[in-house]
This record gives sequence, C-alpha cells and structure tokens, in this order.
Amino acid sequence: MDRESFSGKIALILLRRGMISQPVLQEALQAVKADGKRLEEYLIEKQLVTDIHMTLAMAEYLGMAPISLAHFVPDDPLIEMIPRETINRFMAIPVAKLGKVLTVALSDPFNVGTVDELQALTGLKVMPVVSSEKEVKDIVQKFYGQASPDLEDIFKNAAEDEEVEVGHEQHEEVSLDEMLESTESAPVVRIVNSVMVEAMRRKASDIHIEPMEKVLRLRYRIDGDLYEVPSPPKNLQSAIISRIKIMSGMDIAERRIPQDGRFNVKALGKEVDVRVSLLPLIHGEKIVMRILDKSNLAPSLSALGLDPKAYDSLIYAISQPHGIILVTGPTGSGKTTTLYSCLQDLNKPDVNIVTTEDPVEYQLAGITQVQINDDVGLTFARALRAIVRQDPDIVMVGEIRDQETAAIAVKAALTGQLVLSTLHTNDAAGAITRLRDMGVEAFLLASSVIMAQAQRLYKKLCTACRRPRELPLEFLRLNNLDPKDFQGAQLFEPVGCPKCGNAGFKGRSSLMEILMVDEAIRLMILKSASTAELAEKAKANGMMTLKMVGLEKVKEGISSLEEILSVTGGE
Repeated sequence: MDRESFSGKIALILLRRGMISQPVLQEALQAVKADGKRLEEYLIEKQLVTDIHMTLAMAEYLGMAPISLAHFVPDDPLIEMIPRETINRFMAIPVAKLGKVLTVALSDPFNVGTVDELQALTGLKVMPVVSSEKEVKDIVQKFYGQASPDLEDIFKNAAEDEEVEVGHEQHEEVSLDEMLESTESAPVVRIVNSVMVEAMRRKASDIHIEPMEKVLRLRYRIDGDLYEVPSPPKNLQSAIISRIKIMSGMDIAERRIPQDGRFNVKALGKEVDVRVSLLPLIHGEKIVMRILDKSNLAPSLSALGLDPKAYDSLIYAISQPHGIILVTGPTGSGKTTTLYSCLQDLNKPDVNIVTTEDPVEYQLAGITQVQINDDVGLTFARALRAIVRQDPDIVMVGEIRDQETAAIAVKAALTGQLVLSTLHTNDAAGAITRLRDMGVEAFLLASSVIMAQAQRLYKKLCTACRRPRELPLEFLRLNNLDPKDFQGAQLFEPVGCPKCGNAGFKGRSSLMEILMVDEAIRLMILKSASTAELAEKAKANGMMTLKMVGLEKVKEGISSLEEILSVTGGE
C-alpha cells in the first residue's frame, strides 16, 4: 500500500472517531497536495490533530497496540539493545524484552523494513507498537542523543564561531577576566557538555583531553582500551581547559603544577561523579576525567556474575566475624568494585562499617567513609588508628602501602574486626608474602588472613557478531597450551558490528584467583613458605589460577583466546 492510500485510511479513522471535522480535513488535503507533505505530518504540525489522537488512529488502522512514552525511562540493557545509529535512523525505541521477544515503539510504522532490519540486528522477534513522533523524538534526544558525527559537527561549528586564537607563548599575557569570559562562552560550554554526554553514552570510564603541538586530542577509555574520537578545535584549548578547571574547583590561574578536582554531571537520566586530574605539559595542560557512575556498581556480590566457586568463597569469607580479606591486582583490575560489592552485602543497620580510601570513589549510603589527605598528615595508618577507636564491626582499607598500615590492619583483624583491603601483587599467594616482607610476623598472618584473591578484568566477546573459529594449533604451541585441553569446545573470535562499535567486544567481567587459608596453608605461612610454594599447595587443594579461570571463559565462548592470554599470559 502506498503512502497516499495509507494517509487516506488514517483520515477516515480520524473522521469516524470525531477527532477532526470534514471541512478541516478537506482544507488539509488541499494543502498537502500543494506542498507535497504527508497528511499526518501536516495535521500534527498545524495542531489540527493531537499527537495522541494520531497515534490512536494509526494503531487502529495497523492493528497494533498504542503506547505512550511520556514517562518512559529505558534501562541500560534496553539502550544497548539497538545501536544508536539505527535508533536515529528509524526512530524506533526498544521498550521491553521478554524472552526472545523485543517490543519496539515506532513513530513511523508504515516503514515495513524497520521490523525486518531490527529482527536481523538483534536476533529477536520484534513486536512493534505505535507511539507519537514527538514522544519518540523526545526519548531519542534525552537518552540516545545524537550520533558521534554530530559531535564532530559541534566542534566544527564552534571552531567557525570562535575566531580568536591564543598561542601557548602568550598565555601569561591573557588576563583572568578575559579567560573567565571566554570560558563561559556558548561554544565552550556546548563543547564540554557534548564531550561529557558522549562519554556517558558510550559508557567510557575515562576522558583524556591532551594538548599536542597542532591539535587537541580527545580520547575515551571504553572497556579498558582508549579510542580516539573527533577532537575539539585547537584554538579553544585554553578556554576548554579553563572551563573544566572551574567546574572541578581548581585554580584557573595556576598552570604550572598538577591539580585535582571533582564535579557532578546530570545527563541521560542519571547523575555521575567526575574525578579530574590535571598535568602541565609542554603544549598546555592535559586533563584526565574519571567517570564514576554509581549505577554501574553491582548492588551485591550476586550481581557481579561470578563463577559459582568464586562466589561461594567470597560469601564464606565475608561471613566470618573477624579476620582479613586481601584483594590484589594491578590498577584498573576491578578491586574497588569487588570490595564495594562485598560492603553492600554487609551493609545492614546493626553493623558499623568504616572505610578509609584515597580517594573515596563512590559514596555509599549507610557507610562511614574517610578521605585520605596526605597534605595534612591524614595517612592510611593515622586514619586506621582512629577508625579502630570508632567501634567498627567492618573496616575497609583502600590500600595497604606500608608496614605501619599493615600492622594496624592485622591487629584490628585479630581483635575482632573484619578487615577488607587491597594490595598490588600479581597473584593471590603474593599478597601473603608481601605482608610478611612489610614486617608483619608470620604467626600474626597465619592467625588473621582468611582469604587472598587476585583478579583481572577481561573483555567479553560481542554476542551479536562473534564467529566460530578453528583451534589455532600454532598459537597454542607458542603459548605452551595443550590442544587436548580444548577438546570438544567451540572457540570464538571477535568480528565487529554496529552494536559493539566495531570493537568485537562488549563489556568486561572479572577473572578471580582465590586462595582460601585453610589449616595446610596456615602451617606453611608459619614456616615462612615462599609465594611459589604457597601457590603450589593452594593449586593442589583445588585453587584455580587466573589463567585456568580465563581458559574456561574461552571454552564457554565468553571471550577470545588472545584476550585471555593478553590479560593472564604472564601469570
């Protein structure tokens, strides 16, 4: 059926329902004949028919259910279901998923190809419902926004609007009043807002704004990797950096030393904290912004998606009345997320939980959090010494860095508190020997440590585009892996599609190596056993190393062999 015939049927329904009069309809038909507009579009534009009435008429004609999106807020899984480019092209909003059926609100249900393409893209049966064009556009604008090419357009327009160029050699000659004025100009505000919103939309963990000699480079860290995106104009560099300084409470006039700051952003229906670090470079000041989205925190350990064995071990450890739990791994391996998930399981009205962190990343209701400040002498050791006098049941120490902090943490664990802390070691067994190297007596460690855990973050394959692969025998040989270990398993490799931004991977999860301190391990700690000896004994007792856990993820098709070995290869 062509568009003209469709419009005629809609007009008849509007007449029959009394939503429009015959004279008004005749006048509208003459008008659209003259300018070539769609009848539905003309009636809405001239406010001859309301959005709701038009939606009801279209729903009746097509035999679809109507839906109002006036108060609809899509959750994150729905937002990720369909690529932003497809949302913008079809004006189609996923509103619910039940099993293998995805309900999608369409503003133009006449486009029959929409449903077919969405089904091919998602692999789900698409159930279309009708919504008003205005409501769909409002949802797209609020929660999906514009595609990244529009970010480039914003930068281009801003560069054309702003004619003044400030060279780095002339920085000292620019007055503070002029700097503040340029910082509040519309192009600068628009650029900084766009950079922040795009980062939130892409679920970036960090934003890097880097002054180079001739360009101002903008990069986002997504799932652990940095991706370069269209950059803001170089001639607005000083104003952009000054704008971010003001937002984060830094000294706008100081450009010689590093600074730190923090601010909040409300966008896309949520609020996030942004931690800002500034470092002076030869071509200006580099800014790195860490996006701390509390909604991404798992509400409990069960929501982390851990292996059953790892989950059971963690639940057992945190249920102990006293002792120390050590979580280890390099920077960015998810240690803080794991500890916060433990705290949220433990956070009850009858329990006093106190943390000492540098910095406090997420503010948790019901938990007392202490911010370390070395400048005024509030170190981990000093804070911890005060905390143990605050009648705590559970104490979290952001990081054990020195002998004094280690000694107080162990003492607290021995005197009735459950202590959770992090260390920078490569494996679980290394956490115990590291404390011993810091000067903690072996008999104190044997009596206090409940569990030591090492973890890494790995990227998960995009389920929409991953493809099966043959067993790479030569690659296995080079990495000293036995092909027999993969017998009967189907391996997959990344491809790349619009859903994952052509990365081949989407999302990250944790690999955990957990060493439970049982009687045998306790005796070895008392004998000052080495890291290797502790690890061998733990493996004999059933501990799975990081590499063993990672290779299981490969066999299950969750990640690729190359990704797991890049994360655990040296373990």
